[in-house]
Amino acid sequence: MNQPALNTFQSNRPALNFSFGNNGTGNKLTDKTFEDWRKLIYDQCGIYFQDNKKYLLESRLQKRIAFLKIDTFEKYLEYVKFNPRKSDELKYLYEVITINETFFFRNQPQLDALVTMIIPEILNSPLKINKNKIRIWSAASSSGEEAYSIAMAFNEMIKPKYPGLSLEVVGTDINYQVIETARSGVFKEYAVRNTPSYYMKKYFKQDGSNYHLDPQIRNMATFKMLNLYDQMAMKSMTGFDVIFCANVLIYFDLKSKVQVVSQLYNSLNKNGYLFIGYSETLHGISKAFKLASFPKTIGYKKE
Repeated sequence: MNQPALNTFQSNRPALNFSFGNNGTGNKLTDKTFEDWRKLIYDQCGIYFQDNKKYLLESRLQKRIAFLKIDTFEKYLEYVKFNPRKSDELKYLYEVITINETFFFRNQPQLDALVTMIIPEILNSPLKINKNKIRIWSAASSSGEEAYSIAMAFNEMIKPKYPGLSLEVVGTDINYQVIETARSGVFKEYAVRNTPSYYMKKYFKQDGSNYHLDPQIRNMATFKMLNLYDQMAMKSMTGFDVIFCANVLIYFDLKSKVQVVSQLYNSLNKNGYLFIGYSETLHGISKAFKLASFPKTIGYKKE
């Protein structure tokens, strides 16, 4: 959920049979139905739509309703709740309600802190068990630009100094569509617009309007779908030296934030670091981390 730009559904996806009628475009989201949708979404993924986001939710749900040709928001709600393949439909629902605008090297100060200060510190820590590998989690990876930026920075700034050191970057997102884009390694001009020219020349090949990422960098990152609100799934995410989770907490209420941050804390190795978005804070959410200051940015350290 790193973030925004609504996703559309491809026409080759089969329409699922359920009370077909008009495309629902004249339908409005009532206050009661908005509350019902808000509860379902919150229960499933922890995302909370404030009262002033009613129109936003309405416009996003409308995309899926129009595709399925379901008459009303109420019927689509029933469809999601009682669909025998509910997990499949939830994937499509997440695509329309999540936001996925990002680009390469979006947060340069965090990358600088990672390669100049944090990784050397972690490698020199007596608590670091595996000195030959650094594990980093991009916990809201969207279409992969953050994870791949980390890989490129590592390759340029860390690998020459520590030739025996390997990097494992895991990218996760609740949106299946952007995970597929990340795996493809093919990006549009918008995604690479902030990429330094050196990296563009070395790691990208242009083919018309597409930019293909070098396979060497692609192989340094793996991607999978993950719901940060799913406590069981989160228990499998362990042993990370650094976690990047930017622009996610802003979509949660306090209860969801506390739960997710607690799980992120458990996912980190001791003396590991968590980075969140510039507009986000752990104040009032967790006292488990120690605030760490770096040039032009801050992080949170697990001690």
